[in-house]
Amino acid sequence: MSETINNHEERLVPFVLQSINLEKEKFLKSYPEYSKTIILDEMRKNDYSRLDRLGHIYLDYTGGGLYSETQIKAHSDLLLNNVFGNPHSSNPTSIAMTHLVESARAYVLEFFNASPDEYVCIFTKNASGALKLVGESYPFDASSHYLLTFDNHNSVNGIREFARSKGAKIIYSPVTLPDMRMDDEKLNESLNLGMNTGNHLFAFPGQSNFSGVQHSLDWIEIAHQKGWDVLLDGAAFVPTNRLDLSIVHPDFVSLSFYKIFGYPTGVGALIARRSVLAKLHRPWFAGGTITVASVQGDRHFLHQGAEGFEDGTLNYLTLPAVEIGLRHISKIGYETIHSRVSILTDWLLNALNSLRHNNGKPVVKIYGPLDTHARGGTISLNFFDPNGHFVDHVRVEERANTHMISLRSGCFCNPGGGELALGLSASELSTCFARKPRMEYQDFRRCIDDKSTGAVRISVGLVSTFEDVYHLVDFATSFIDKNATEI
Repeated sequence: MSETINNHEERLVPFVLQSINLEKEKFLKSYPEYSKTIILDEMRKNDYSRLDRLGHIYLDYTGGGLYSETQIKAHSDLLLNNVFGNPHSSNPTSIAMTHLVESARAYVLEFFNASPDEYVCIFTKNASGALKLVGESYPFDASSHYLLTFDNHNSVNGIREFARSKGAKIIYSPVTLPDMRMDDEKLNESLNLGMNTGNHLFAFPGQSNFSGVQHSLDWIEIAHQKGWDVLLDGAAFVPTNRLDLSIVHPDFVSLSFYKIFGYPTGVGALIARRSVLAKLHRPWFAGGTITVASVQGDRHFLHQGAEGFEDGTLNYLTLPAVEIGLRHISKIGYETIHSRVSILTDWLLNALNSLRHNNGKPVVKIYGPLDTHARGGTISLNFFDPNGHFVDHVRVEERANTHMISLRSGCFCNPGGGELALGLSASELSTCFARKPRMEYQDFRRCIDDKSTGAVRISVGLVSTFEDVYHLVDFATSFIDKNATEI
């Protein structure tokens, strides 16, 4: 990566957007490494041509990745030229399908460099399904702690309800402004609570789906040494960063495959260490999870390993597409993907943060780091008018829609990160929630006075180009000197 990525503050000057040709010429001089990622431009032209043909500017990669034509054709050809049956049998079509399911399972482990002697791949509906498996099965009790950071997806937050129902203590470790990184001292204090006996679970994201911050994976081993099991939410991290499970050893990793390569949706995984998986106790059993179940004998015996956690019949016809997608990413290489995303993110951070109204006030406020050190391609921000009033994030998204720009608004299922970034206090929230026994999002927005209840999220990914981020900044300039009431 060029030095310009690490010298963001030195080159922070009021930004005047010139023509796309002039800006690209300056961009290529500032980021010569971009030329090494040219394979992605060729791939976009040949395998993702629908984007430019239909005029889309796709900047919601944290919400979902995009699939290539090659992936769809390979999966379609496989289905059209074979006959596959339910793998819960031993007839020829079932055996053929079983081979492909197990091949996909093995390749997931290979892709993340996870030894099959140490890890097992459990297929789920998505990352949330993987997290629910851990939450409902983890042996929480009154001596347990569930530790998580403010900066977590709601599906990680939701595990607290399982923990609370079993008497475990819930601890939230803060992140600090303005960069929204973990408070190391306070996290260490909380982790020291695991030195006593009992089962303790620590959960954190490899990359924030709100701010793009990449939290240090060193915390995994630190937590292990202090007696904790560790759950790593990898959903936002693995689309553009290599996760090598021979180097770091979380006990559980949750992920959704569509976030990485777009297709198929409805399939995720829980990658679990075998030694810790043995701790989990399923609260029920279902078809496919048992070796033996008896009505009159009133007993059941769960499968050991992955099958004991895969309820019912797997979405088996889609699982070969998982291996196809992962091989697609392997062919490109994470180094290329990561480099492309880091370069575009750096340019975008500088350009957006430098936009000014004519009175000198900033057009946007970015939540999180303003450089690319330990951060991914997710940028959350709000627009402000010349008087310093925030522009409703929903209106920003509506205006972006008219330009065929796909971004996202809201809090992105990350309430802790959003509350901290937007300055919403515990007392404000408690007062708001006390007003009604049940609350819809619009009710929530109305009861938080003079503050935004969400943000705008822009995220670059696999086949993002300079042209994409240029058009986003061009769109952002349309807010210069506009009052919030006009918008």
